Amino acid sequence: MTVKLNFTDGVPLHEDSDGNVRVIGSRVTLHTLVGCFERDETAEDVQDGFPSLTLAQINAIRCWYLNHKAEVDEYIREVDTESEKVLQELRSRPESIAFREKIRSLREQLNKH
Repeated sequence: MTVKLNFTDGVPLHEDSDGNVRVIGSRVTLHTLVGCFERDETAEDVQDGFPSLTLAQINAIRCWYLNHKAEVDEYIREVDTESEKVLQELRSRPESIAFREKIRSLREQLNKH
């Protein structure tokens, strides 16, 4: 990952050992929260979906995001690109191809009955 995000004091985000940016004390990713923000969800809506987060955490992260939007958007593009590469690799493995074919065959058999 080439984009390095810097978290100012009071922003409850950290980079975990896998390189994912998460809310401190939770498994909720910055990527997930940005999706909520882009859908114009209120802090209360976000908290309904992620009750382990406080309104203060959500609001602090939203404010930080709005002030660092270009860097965060680049980080998200990199995460999405890397995720797509991994997915394509997994899909191209012979065992994955064989499994999908088996499922397709079973589905056709079920549809015949």
